[in-house]
Amino acid sequence: MPTLKDINCKEIFRKAYKNRYTWKNDFNGYQGKCIFLSNNKIHKGNFILGKDFKPNIQKIEDEKIVKSIASQLFEVCIHRVKREFESVHSENYFNLLKYSESGIEMSVSGKNQGDKYRVKDDYINMVYRKIHGTIIEIYVEEFLDTGIGSLSKKYSSQQIDPNTLKANSQKLEYLDEFVNIGKKDCWLLNSRTIKYLNQNQQEETQKFVFEDLCLLN
Repeated sequence: MPTLKDINCKEIFRKAYKNRYTWKNDFNGYQGKCIFLSNNKIHKGNFILGKDFKPNIQKIEDEKIVKSIASQLFEVCIHRVKREFESVHSENYFNLLKYSESGIEMSVSGKNQGDKYRVKDDYINMVYRKIHGTIIEIYVEEFLDTGIGSLSKKYSSQQIDPNTLKANSQKLEYLDEFVNIGKKDCWLLNSRTIKYLNQNQQEETQKFVFEDLCLLN
């Protein structure tokens, strides 16, 4: 079993960080049709996601649905932005917590004190980060290897209260599908299914479909 001396957590995390799929710097955005399905209701519209990553949803009047679709598109694109490892993590130190079949779990000290990650086979399969005053805990079960980086395909997400360290939101189960379009090897979200338990502990499903996708020049 590896010991602290055997494992360079920062280098292991750096390699996994660089293994994530990101868009190229000349990415100018894309557009297409968007479909939202929930409780046997279907909402159809169009969207444009510009270079500024501000989604513009059209032909859907329900503001709550518009906001929900836009939030999914924005959440996807912020993870596709290419940011160099040193610009993000130069002030962080990575410390071994434990090593298991699930991967190498490490805690962060320094700038992002308290964050935690787990890495296995150059994939980051667990994220525990404090964002905007709450802790987000993500576990990834499946990845898509695009050949030029990995994408999380099947995963769960839950919010944790930073004071009590107990869950303060329902657990969301995600299943993402991606499509490669254009000649630039550009992978875009094709569909996202989210499952969760409602207040009556009944399973509900939301599905977002993005089709007829084309890149903006």
